[in-house]
Amino acid sequence: MKLPLFPLQSVFFPGETVPLHIFEERYKQLINDCRQEAVTFGIPVYIDNTISYGTEVQLVEVVNTYESGEMDVICIARQVFKVLSFENQMDEKLYAGGDVEFLDVKNDADEALRKEVLQKLEVLYDLMDVPFTKVSPKQFNSYSLAHKMGLSFEQEYQLLQIASEVDRLRFIKNHLETTTNVLQEINRTKTIIEMNGHFKNFDPLDYEDFKA
Repeated sequence: MKLPLFPLQSVFFPGETVPLHIFEERYKQLINDCRQEAVTFGIPVYIDNTISYGTEVQLVEVVNTYESGEMDVICIARQVFKVLSFENQMDEKLYAGGDVEFLDVKNDADEALRKEVLQKLEVLYDLMDVPFTKVSPKQFNSYSLAHKMGLSFEQEYQLLQIASEVDRLRFIKNHLETTTNVLQEINRTKTIIEMNGHFKNFDPLDYEDFKA
């Protein structure tokens, strides 16, 4: 499938709301084409000077239009794709385009795995002393809180490329376990540092039978 392309150094996951400020002429043209022809466009992730994967988005609303022609728009992210080809100008348009192939995304995770990941996420939030809003495992998926798990940009990009929900949740689970272990060690070290210099009550040792 051929899509208009709007490369950004950002990762968007399916179902996510995507707010964009449009100021370049080529993307003003793109948004106007989306309004008139109801076409979707792709946001490939610009990383390491390449674009390989991204997310198709659909224009939902133009919130503001300025005298300069700049716009604030709201889009919704839909499907993940792999970029097969790229051209700087698509069909005599100002904006870029290219051929893409949509990932065959599998929602194959059971409730037990979703519940386990949610529990680990709650532990992480507790360690960081950040409020955690309870989510039903039935309503939870790997994309829904992907930006709220402390993943790096590179890790979010890795997650975007994983087709299986089971594998995505396992990826997140590993990240949460690693991060939690680090935070627990930091908290333990912090406690030790805070104890340093305080008076301590030591139990006397019976050393009559000690040998050197």
